[in-house]
Amino acid sequence: MKLQLQRKSGLRALAVGAVAVSGALMLTACGSDDNTNAGGDSSKAPTSSSSIKCADKGGQLLASGSSAQQNAMDAWVKNYQQACSGAQINYKASSSGEGIIDFNNGTDGFAGSDSPLKPEEVEASKKICTNGTGISIPMVGGPIAVGYNLAGVDNLVLDAPTLAKIFDSKITKWDDAAIKKLNPDAKLPSTKIQSFHRQDESGTTDNLTKYFNGAAKDAWPYEHAKAWAGKGGQSAAKSAGVAAQVKQVNGSIGYFELSYATANSIKTVKIDTGASAPVEATADNASAGIAQAKVVGTGADLSLDMSAAYTTKADNAYPIVLVTYEIACDKGNKAETLPLVKSFLGYTASEEGQSILSEAGYAPLPAEIATKVRSAVDALS
Repeated sequence: MKLQLQRKSGLRALAVGAVAVSGALMLTACGSDDNTNAGGDSSKAPTSSSSIKCADKGGQLLASGSSAQQNAMDAWVKNYQQACSGAQINYKASSSGEGIIDFNNGTDGFAGSDSPLKPEEVEASKKICTNGTGISIPMVGGPIAVGYNLAGVDNLVLDAPTLAKIFDSKITKWDDAAIKKLNPDAKLPSTKIQSFHRQDESGTTDNLTKYFNGAAKDAWPYEHAKAWAGKGGQSAAKSAGVAAQVKQVNGSIGYFELSYATANSIKTVKIDTGASAPVEATADNASAGIAQAKVVGTGADLSLDMSAAYTTKADNAYPIVLVTYEIACDKGNKAETLPLVKSFLGYTASEEGQSILSEAGYAPLPAEIATKVRSAVDALS
């Protein structure tokens, strides 16, 4: 079942332009979890017509995981808490792997992950979800941008095999023949390539390497994984850490969600997919890529198969995409946090909640999937 993305018109003005910088600019290269906002006011309250349905009781809800969705979470939490006095939502941006561990240890009401739960993670969740199981609920779509910093080069095109070889240290100079072939008009220096990857287990890494597996299998001899497997390169903590290094180091290249590139004014690579023109990392182009996804989860689980997006040659379809999931118990949620979990995730999945994503560098859920997500959240017990 192909998902047909419908771009929503008439988006509510939720003043989230400044939210895209929250976290990314304030986090240091060593990967601080400081989520302090910078560069603008993202604390503007929801409009009086806000449709947020608050839980009957307030309280505190702990959650953690994917840093890919941090900027969206920052906006959602700010809006929700301003609409629902007495509610405190604490989302710690760590990594998908850490978030799932916290969830399966019973620490968090929900977790954020850039990949759906693995079978062993589902099995582990049964210890926490009384008479139930952990499910993967898609919530945020978007492109994984490949950012670079190369003096004198403002327009760079790469394809999947070349990217895979760069990140596996098989291509080490910017004037390599493979890069020159893709950029015949660029003045490429002989500068050494300094690639940066995530040091923590990350769904962003998992999705990038899924792309390599799908579009450049011969050039990437490793299985996709949350832990980095490529040779060489340098590591940095979280998406913000990788972005900080790319911003600072000439000759560098790295990968992170588009919002981090936007927040740090980092140039991004256009991908030669075989389409009529190289494809830029934008929310709209990512939506066109995500439109190829198929639902493969069963029951309340809404896991998606993104493989068709990685090899698409459709015009304006960006192939390096991810969907972040919220991990929750379908049944057996803790009684003290269930109302907040349902209320908060109900808001993030709502039309109002989804409408903030485009301006923050993400892609809203397709209408067809959003409807299923709302039903899955409503059914949590």
